[in-house]
Amino acid sequence: MNHAKNLVGLALTAILASGCAGSGNSTASGKATEADYQAALAAAKVSLKAAQASQFEWRDTGKILKKAEEAAKSGNFSSAHALALKAKRQGELAVAQAKSQQNAGPL
Repeated sequence: MNHAKNLVGLALTAILASGCAGSGNSTASGKATEADYQAALAAAKVSLKAAQASQFEWRDTGKILKKAEEAAKSGNFSSAHALALKAKRQGELAVAQAKSQQNAGPL
């Protein structure tokens, strides 16, 4: 049941993030705002929690999130946004990998 809650949260975040992506915000011009970064960070954290729940968290995802937070603290929201999106994608891929590997075993 906990997995279901995580996946629902991930799906809702993806929907919200895709809605923001098409709203004509400043990321289309290559410059992300703090709001863009915050949205990507929230989505990345949900994605990371889902990966942790599946026990398939990738090694560097947390490190990437820390780098994103450091970039945001220094005011580089474009870099922070890109790193947060990368961490989000890694979380999603980790969950997909967990699903595809759940019945793996010796041949």
